[in-house]
Amino acid sequence: MINVTVEEMLNAPGRKKIIDIRPGHEFNKDHIPESENIEAGLLREDASFLPKDLPIYIICHTGEMSAEVGEELSEEGYDIHNVIGGYRSYLKYKLTRLMAAKEDETLERRKKAERSIIKTYRKQLWSRFTRAINDYELIKDGDKIAVCISGGKDSMLMAKLFQELYRHGKQNFEVVYLVMNPGYNEMNYQAILNNARVLGVPITVFESKIFDIVADEENSPCYLCARMRRGALYSKAKELGCNKIALGHHYDDVIETILMGMLYGGQVQTMMPKLHSNNFEGMELIRPMYLVREADIIRWAAFNDLHFIQCACRFTESCASCGGTEKGSKRAEIKRLIASLAEVEPVIENNIFSSVENVNLSTVIAYKKDGVKHHFLDDYDG
Repeated sequence: MINVTVEEMLNAPGRKKIIDIRPGHEFNKDHIPESENIEAGLLREDASFLPKDLPIYIICHTGEMSAEVGEELSEEGYDIHNVIGGYRSYLKYKLTRLMAAKEDETLERRKKAERSIIKTYRKQLWSRFTRAINDYELIKDGDKIAVCISGGKDSMLMAKLFQELYRHGKQNFEVVYLVMNPGYNEMNYQAILNNARVLGVPITVFESKIFDIVADEENSPCYLCARMRRGALYSKAKELGCNKIALGHHYDDVIETILMGMLYGGQVQTMMPKLHSNNFEGMELIRPMYLVREADIIRWAAFNDLHFIQCACRFTESCASCGGTEKGSKRAEIKRLIASLAEVEPVIENNIFSSVENVNLSTVIAYKKDGVKHHFLDDYDG
């Protein structure tokens, strides 16, 4: 009798016979393809029907009973191979193969996502990302950047863009891919972990209780939550030795912010591409997605069959995976307004963006700089 592994049995060339000697009810639940069930007791009583010109593989649950039966049949002149570990080893083998197949599939999806950034969406994503970094001088030699991942499409794409930048560009900086769990429900948290695994982003996760803290806040819970999350990210990034945090705000966020400030805030201001932190000395916030359009991010995600969470806070988590979390918000109103205007005149979006780059102070009634208000009458007659 020869002892063999499941893999050796399955890969053995030529004709063979596989006999499963487990009880019939166990065999009926699951068994090795092409095997036949002959319970141990029956096989011991009469094995005359077995061919002596073929290798016979005997399998039980653990490999112990099959070894005993195999020894007896081997003494009778049969070419017996005992499967080590029995059916349990077959289950392990099948699971290993399944996991390997899934890993291969995951690796292929990851490669496709990476190729699409550099090739398919090079103009829309890669070029705009690198242009923002160069135009606004977002990365300098020796930087250590915490790329902050919320789990949404924008920050996940930003993480991949940083990976590609390090792979294809100047390696003059370090990156930490930082994920804060402020109290996500399990479904959303697992979605973040799964997308990071599929995309090959080596995330560093830390916990906070921010959702619990703001849950009872009646006035502006979203404002408080955003400030606390920003502070927590700065704090953790600094702890990890970073001097910058990168957020995934994009072009559409910028133009929406400009219009919101005018219509609801009575002021002209914008979301800056980079900012020095007032509360964390030596820390800086950068927005490398500043020139990337949201529609192109959505196209990239759809092209790669990727599904990300939306805003997953305690107040909206019931619809955090369906894209309905912005309904009723001022930003949603502005988003719809810009879209309707752009349908009539597409250049409007670019004009909104450019408006804060082309401010003519000679035609402005008043403006503030470093907290000091300046009025046109101050030097009108001078």
